[in-house]
Amino acid sequence: MPSPPVHHPARRAGRGSLRRWFDTGVDDDAGGDGRRVDWVRALPFLLMHLACLAVVWVGWSPVAVAVAVALYAVRMFAITGFYHRYFSHRTFRTSRAVQFIAAVVGASCVQRGPLWWAAHHRNHHRHTETALDPHSPRVHGFWRSHMGWFLTREGFRTDLSRVPDLARYPELRWLDRYDTLVPVVLAAGLYGFGALLARVAPGLGTSGGQMLVWGFFVSTTVLFHATVTINSLAHRFGSRRFETADDSRNNLWLALLTFGEGWHNNHHFFPGTVRQGFRWWEIDLTWYGLMLMRWCGLVRDLKPIPAWVHAKARA
Repeated sequence: MPSPPVHHPARRAGRGSLRRWFDTGVDDDAGGDGRRVDWVRALPFLLMHLACLAVVWVGWSPVAVAVAVALYAVRMFAITGFYHRYFSHRTFRTSRAVQFIAAVVGASCVQRGPLWWAAHHRNHHRHTETALDPHSPRVHGFWRSHMGWFLTREGFRTDLSRVPDLARYPELRWLDRYDTLVPVVLAAGLYGFGALLARVAPGLGTSGGQMLVWGFFVSTTVLFHATVTINSLAHRFGSRRFETADDSRNNLWLALLTFGEGWHNNHHFFPGTVRQGFRWWEIDLTWYGLMLMRWCGLVRDLKPIPAWVHAKARA
């Protein structure tokens, strides 16, 4: 009789990691240390960085760089305004349609799905600067807090028990499970847009490859590292207005880069408000954008800074 097939755990784990490139709902039964980097699953993230080097071959054009900057701005707002202030902290309300559209734009950032993002961020606030905080620079060091935690097996998981208010929406669960789909569609659309411009407006000097590299790879990579500076740098550099139990700091330069998230000490002192710049001169572009959306009737019930927090901030 033929011998039964031998299933090697390492090979099975590798196949599982490959499937989870496209479907995060695949069970992670590989065992082992969940804190170690899952290099197979992290490969697309690493290739995204390497793809930025293709600017040497595709060159640049004003239109390609403009598209990259515009996509940075739109997607940064989706991350800060919706992934963070809406999904994670529920600091305002909106319709189900706007909620889903914002989640789709957020998913295009290659920072995973809205449920994953909110679950990990709520865990961060619950366990800030402890061993259970996956991106504490005090506990884990700079590189682990900046990006290493993002690539671990436990870092890939979505703990739905932390986001029961969001998990009741099947469209959000679907988007969270297949979060790779939106970035792939965006990348393909950018390539097609560049190829179309090369044909109908050759004077712009762009191409499909150039638009793909600048509009997707460069813009997305810069967007990722700008976002995670709040994990790594905003707990190391800046001023501390409030004596919180963590190392959070206010940093003007990070606030400008991340549309207001750099007022991190303010946020950790009172995360229940939609506004993170507590003083008039603390620029918070995300709050300005949400105020505009409220004026347009797209969002409502923005939670203000309480009077006692205002008074303490002035003091």
